[in-house]
Amino acid sequence: MTTGVLSVGPDAAFTEVARALSTGAVRAVPVLDQEGRLLGVVSEADLLATAERAEPRQDRPWWRYRPRHTHRTGPQAKVGAGTARELMSAPAVTVGPRTTVARAARTMREHGLSWMPVVGPDGRVVGVLGRSDLLAVFLRSDAEIRTEVVDEVLGRMLLVDPTGISVEASDGVVTLSGEIDTRTDAILAVRFVERMEGVVEVVDRLRHRVDDRVATLPIDPLY
Repeated sequence: MTTGVLSVGPDAAFTEVARALSTGAVRAVPVLDQEGRLLGVVSEADLLATAERAEPRQDRPWWRYRPRHTHRTGPQAKVGAGTARELMSAPAVTVGPRTTVARAARTMREHGLSWMPVVGPDGRVVGVLGRSDLLAVFLRSDAEIRTEVVDEVLGRMLLVDPTGISVEASDGVVTLSGEIDTRTDAILAVRFVERMEGVVEVVDRLRHRVDDRVATLPIDPLY
């Protein structure tokens, strides 16, 4: 994410918001209160929709009024909106600092966004996440990914001897195969690798020597 966040206050005028977008060469800015908490987001599209709505129509026939009902999927024009508070879309779609890259990318795709604020537990904006940030993560080489799986996930996090486990990485797809000590280790290995930067998918072919699940015992009706 980018931590140098360009933002505006809720009382920023229309022209001030437009200037911030133009000067910062961004397509949206978060609207923050005095404590840095996120109130909403004003996008380029919000400004354009409002400006267009304010422009009088010269081609409308004066002799007959026929209302047309259309379904709008974009930002709704806000007549008379002159401040960021009136222009902004709220609540904003956000992610947290610990959100995985895959989930962030999915959220952006589902909402048709190219940019999202990253908000901490206290509601304060700690950064912004753009498509370029997400794409940069997936530029890691397969060799770098494989090294991290072997050294960090297996060796340091799970304390597993990696010599008996095959780790292959190809175009961000990691294949884990071989035999590992316990079923829990096998599950954790897959989950940890799925959360690694640059990993697109994990193919799980691991076997385990011991099933360490706790068996559920029937309850004695006398107790």
